[in-house]
Amino acid sequence: MKSSYVYILTNKSNTTLYIGVTNDIVRRVTEHKNEMVDGFTKKYKINKLIHLEEFSNIYDAITREKQLKGWTRQKKIELINETNPEWKDLSFDL
Repeated sequence: MKSSYVYILTNKSNTTLYIGVTNDIVRRVTEHKNEMVDGFTKKYKINKLIHLEEFSNIYDAITREKQLKGWTRQKKIELINETNPEWKDLSFDL
């Protein structure tokens, strides 16, 4: 079974957060980086992968995505600081 992923992206100045879910993280991050899809991430130049979680099925990933989207901004920042304190772009490690 193919893995699914929940991810958090930000912009160059780390001011805006975007949470998404996908079954192909490399393709999805490439789309964000190259502004291939019109919408929020393209408008605000959100293309830096700063948090990533892998799941064995899409249902768990969607549940987690909804959970994270319901969190306060501060709680999201705390999660990122725990897993990626330097807020480095994790896409280079994919």
